[in-house]
Amino acid sequence: MNRASLEKDPHEVASMFDGVARRYDLTNTVLSGGQDRFWRRVTRETLGVGPGDRVLDLAAGTAVSTVELAASGAWCVAADFSVGMLAAGAARRVPKVAGDATKLPFADGVFDAVTISFGLRNVVDHVAGLREMARVTRPGGRLVVCEFSTPTNGLFATTYKEYLMKALPRIARAVSSNPDAYVYLAESIRAWPDQAELARRIQAAGWKGVAWRNLTGGIVALHAATKP
Repeated sequence: MNRASLEKDPHEVASMFDGVARRYDLTNTVLSGGQDRFWRRVTRETLGVGPGDRVLDLAAGTAVSTVELAASGAWCVAADFSVGMLAAGAARRVPKVAGDATKLPFADGVFDAVTISFGLRNVVDHVAGLREMARVTRPGGRLVVCEFSTPTNGLFATTYKEYLMKALPRIARAVSSNPDAYVYLAESIRAWPDQAELARRIQAAGWKGVAWRNLTGGIVALHAATKP
């Protein structure tokens, strides 16, 4: 079984993502019912970047999200600590860097914007990761976190949790190159803080003006903030 625990040891998490890399994009599309494309587009629009901007796409995986960001005309770099994921996206023509979210290999204030999609939840110390994102972002620069969250409707939330723990692993067995990893996925989503708590943690990490927008009934939330 190649999956991480909720202790999120970086070596275990990186190895787990190496194991899902080959069919990662297909699995995401199937599990989300195609919503992953919508989530990527709205993340780009919310970040509000364009030509001349330098953007860090953290936990970029196969760089499919980086390509979406680059459609804005901004210069975008994909960073991830899973070398296997970056290798799976080798055909995508954007710069790629292997790096740990808690120890980013970039100088202070070099980016106009930073985003992380469905990756903050996997960082062993996500508040430290948020501080690192602030460090490499210039004053006035933007952050957008796209992450699984808590559905706003109670009945829907109950149905969603049942899907996570029962249906999602079964579907993953049919399409994923490492279905055991999706048991971790379900567990990590259930253990993740809700929208308001995540906003508090982002602010505590040194960002200001934190606000969020729910997508797909709160299955996903976009948190946006600014570097003071």
